[in-house]
Amino acid sequence: MTTRAYGAHAADQPLQPIDIERRTPGPGDVQIDIAYCGVCHSDLHTVRSEWGGTRYPCVPGHEIVGQVTAVGSAVTGFKVGDTVGVGCMVDSCQSCSACGDGLEQYCEKGFIGTYNGRTQDPPGHTLGGYSQRIVVSERFVLRVTHPEDQLAAVAPLLCAGITTWSPLRHWKVGPGMKVGIVGIGGLGHMGIKLARAMGAQVVAFTTSESKRQDAHDLGAHEVVNSRNAGEVRAHAGTFDFILDTVAASHDLDALTALLKRDGTLCLVGVPEHPHPSPSVGQLVFGRRSIAGSLIGGIAETQEMLDFCAAHGIVSEIEMIPVQQIDEAYERMQRSDVKYRFVIDNRSLAG
Repeated sequence: MTTRAYGAHAADQPLQPIDIERRTPGPGDVQIDIAYCGVCHSDLHTVRSEWGGTRYPCVPGHEIVGQVTAVGSAVTGFKVGDTVGVGCMVDSCQSCSACGDGLEQYCEKGFIGTYNGRTQDPPGHTLGGYSQRIVVSERFVLRVTHPEDQLAAVAPLLCAGITTWSPLRHWKVGPGMKVGIVGIGGLGHMGIKLARAMGAQVVAFTTSESKRQDAHDLGAHEVVNSRNAGEVRAHAGTFDFILDTVAASHDLDALTALLKRDGTLCLVGVPEHPHPSPSVGQLVFGRRSIAGSLIGGIAETQEMLDFCAAHGIVSEIEMIPVQQIDEAYERMQRSDVKYRFVIDNRSLAG
């Protein structure tokens, strides 16, 4: 099935309209007409091969919301007309211990990404959500119950939302806990919203004084300018958990010093250059931990979507036509977006 998409043929070329092929739905497949697709920094890194290993043509996009238009004969969980989502994964081995535990993101054989993952479908790798439709195994399709007027703002939940939800849930964030969210961008703004809704006392950390009021508006009880040493020291030894969403290399010692005994600093951003080596003493003398977390499994992504629907939580977005994607990438690199671009996929018909 020929489908209109937007993609790049090389790292140094702009994205442009291309026609791609989607498989005919098999017995366990769901075909989705894509209404909206969020724009993640990973899209930019992959298209420009900044991480290496990009397969071309590259069609990015793994924050997908749309409607079911066909289902395979063995599909039981979805029907034509359902509103659904697809996140960062479209397959995994389904046989390792991680998959058995519903943690497909840690599949021991490697999960298949929504784009740039190996597949039997032409052209031999997966093609993502900057397209009019997609065909996905039922196991990796998610139910969306938000009202229709919020669907565009739901799309970033499929990556930014689950990337912050998974560690907050794993470390059992809730009432009575003091939680720090470092960085107020696409990930961080969701971390603030979710931690607040989970009942925690939320402190946002930013290097941009201009984002102080924004952080309060998003739900932070307090905002700390990370460049102000006095503001930072005032919180020494008081945090149960800190979620660090910053993808640039930075000193972690200033953050670990803020943790209580047995507190955890969790990193969800992967910097281009390694962080300076943290002080072991900070960890040893407080039994503190530095940990990491990767997106989330399908079951917890569904849990996150249901929680967000129940609490009226969506991402803060700026909608764009797909023809503005290269400009959006440039703005994203300058942090000139509050807080996530979302493509209106109807623009693909233009």
